[in-house]
Formats: sequence, structure tokens, C-alpha cells
Amino acid sequence: MMTACIRTDRECADICGYLEQAISRNSPFVSELAGVCATICQACGDECKKHDHQHCQDCAQACYECAEACKKIA
Repeated sequence: MMTACIRTDRECADICGYLEQAISRNSPFVSELAGVCATICQACGDECKKHDHQHCQDCAQACYECAEACKKIA
């Protein structure tokens, strides 16, 4: 039941972590990575929002905020 949610959470955490590393080393690909990160964060938020658990709702909100921040960087 939660397989897609967990999978998307992991994808989101991985790209967010990688973007953080790319920003810290001043990678020339930050804009492109931020665009991908925004897409994945949005998808993660959409998936988590489907579930009634409070931690899923909290995750969805955080993902939506992250997606907006990434869009500004992209």
C-alpha cells in the first residue's frame, strides 16, 4: 500500500541530498539539478498527500516547499 510513497520519498531524499552537495561545491549544473529536484519533490508531495497519516501530510508540505525553492534556483 505504501510502496510508491516510500519509493518516491527515497528518490526525493536522494536528489535533495545531491543538490545540496552540488550547491556546496558550486557545481555548474545546479540549475539543471534544481529543476529535476523540483519535479521529484512535487511528485513526492503529490504521492504523500494521498495518505491520511500525519507524517505523510507533513512530508507533502515539506516537499511542496522544497519544490518551490528549487524552482527559484532553476
